This record gives sequence, C-alpha cells and structure tokens, in this order.
Amino acid sequence: MKTRAAVLYDMEKPTPYAESRPLVVEEVSLADPGPGEVLVEMAGAGLCHSDLSTIDGSRPRVMPMVMGHEASGIVREVGQGVHDLKPDDHVVFSFVPLCGHCIPCATGRPALCEPGAVANGAGTLLSGHRPFRTLSGHEINHHLGVAAFSEHTVVAQESLIKIDSQLPLSTAALFGCAVMTGVGAVVNTAKIEPGSSVAVFGLGGVGLSTVMGARAAGAETIFAIDLLPDKLELAAKVGATHLINASEEDPVALIKDILNGVDYSFESVGNELVLQQAYAANKRGGTTITIGLPHPNKMFSVPAVSLVAEERTIKGSYMGSAVPRRDLPRFISMYQAGLLPVDLLLTRTIQLEEINEAFDALATGAAVRQVVTFEN
Repeated sequence: MKTRAAVLYDMEKPTPYAESRPLVVEEVSLADPGPGEVLVEMAGAGLCHSDLSTIDGSRPRVMPMVMGHEASGIVREVGQGVHDLKPDDHVVFSFVPLCGHCIPCATGRPALCEPGAVANGAGTLLSGHRPFRTLSGHEINHHLGVAAFSEHTVVAQESLIKIDSQLPLSTAALFGCAVMTGVGAVVNTAKIEPGSSVAVFGLGGVGLSTVMGARAAGAETIFAIDLLPDKLELAAKVGATHLINASEEDPVALIKDILNGVDYSFESVGNELVLQQAYAANKRGGTTITIGLPHPNKMFSVPAVSLVAEERTIKGSYMGSAVPRRDLPRFISMYQAGLLPVDLLLTRTIQLEEINEAFDALATGAAVRQVVTFEN
C-alpha cells in the first residue's frame, strides 16, 4: 500500500526547521505485515525530544528514517501468528520492541531487551524487516520500531499494547513515551515512598509526567525546576508544591535552604550539568534518577567519596523501567480515576504537514506535547 509519512533524510539541518525542512512529508510504499507483524492505522503521534535529538544529530540514527515513536492507533490487519490482537483493536506503541525471551525480558526488565535494542539501532523491526520504501524502491529505516509519523505503519506485535477503546486516541499517544517514562521513573525506578521529598529538573512532557507521578505516589514535597515560567505554572497544576525558575535562582541552594536536600531527584533534560545539579540537590542517603538522554560524548562527575560516606545512589531510567503490558493499563486506569492529569500535557494537535514548524516550537520550549492527528 501507499501512505504519507514524514521522512528524515539528513540530520543536523539548521534551525529554524520551518525553513530547512528536515522532515519531508511524502508518499511512500508500505509492505503488508509479515509473520508476527501488524498493520496499524495511526491515530495520534506525539513530538518528543528524543525525535528532536535525532533531527539535530545528538542521537544519531541510520538514515533515511520514518520518524516518531510515541503513538496510538487502530489495528487494521494482522500477519500470520498474531493471536493477541485483531482488527479494530486500539493500541499504544512501546518504543522498545519486547522479545520476551532474552535475559532482561525474562527477569522483568524489558526496557533493556537485547534484540529490541539491536533492531532499534539498525532501524528495523525485530525480524530485521524494513517495511517502508521510497516510491523508487529504496529502503527507509524504522524509528524505534514504531515509525509514528506516518498515516499507516507496520510493526512487530511485540511493539503493541492493547488499550481501553474508550480512551481518546490523541490522549492515548502520550502514554507511549511521556507518561510511561516519567511516571515509570517514579514508581518503577525510584519506587518512592509516601511522604517523600522530590525535585524534578526539566519540565517537558517527561518531567511533567514525573511530577504528576510523584504526586500520585504520595510525595509530600515536590520541587519543579525549569527556565520557562509557563512550564512552571503547568507543573503547579499537575502537582508541584514548590516552583523554581533556574534562570533567576540557584535551585540547589534553595532546595538545601528549605529542606536540606530531597530524598529523590529526577533529571529529565538530558544535560550533564543539570544532572550534577540534581545530584547536588539530594540529601544524605538520597537517590538521583536520570531520565534524559545527553549527547553520547558528554560526561559528568560527582565527589566519589559521597557515594559511600553519604550512601548516595545514582540510577538510570530508560522507558521508565516499565513493563509496558503491565504498566500502560494501570497508568491509563490512574488517568481515568483522576490521579494523572495527562490532558494538561497536550499543547495542541497538528497535521502532518505542520511537523517541521512544530519541532521549532518543541526546540524553543514553546510547547510541551504536540500530537499529530490522523483521520480515523
């Protein structure tokens, strides 16, 4: 079949993207689903900093590539051997395809799936299949097993989680990355206790999801730190108790003055200097969770003695340390019960043709989550 998709041919084009047009919206060819694969009609696809990091070259991927990894859709066709999904099922995508058989999957850490990581790095599905091609016949790579910025996509069944069909699909898309990553970092990686103190550095979609996850988990004090007043105001709406504009105040000094440090700090910027701040904001015995993805060449350092003498912990959290088939339904139930105000993350919906301009808004911080909507 043919479908319209946003294809990235070259990384590191200059901003503004409205002028350089790194994403080319064009008609491409899409193969039928093979064994274990599913054809999905896309409903919503969120714009995330992980997409932006590929566009600007700080997270290099194989080119060309149909971009996008945070998405929802409706199953339209299933390949041979697919038994858990059927046409018309509503689904959210996992941006790590979960093989279910490797050691990480078998020990409850599917975010670290080894075949999934290999496939994502190669720009293929778990099978090694690249279902997209240009109309002239050249292969196009798949972003994180999803390729969300397309009217239709073909994915491995291991990339899909069936969801409640009553959930609006534009909202459902946000659970595939922002909510799964941010809330998951709180409940799976940190496992914060009720009454804990928390600091969240960086208030994009993931950081704000971390704030609302901390509130839902019973944190008593939640510091929200960013450079933009609009994002700080939004953090207050989703559960922050203290707002710190890091362009005006030293967040570490202020946190130490109020509480002498926090139990848990979360870094969701993807910046090694901010990670140092998050570590410095912890109290003795505190835990630092890093969620953001910095450039691979960046390093950070901490006083080595503090790890022992103060019993400090630093933990990475990828995909919220989530088990998607377990966590997405429960996070959706929390949203439906009013515990996670996910709707507040959605800045606006856009059409596929507006995607380059929308990435300018993301890059400047003018938007939290923008969702490409498709006709369904």
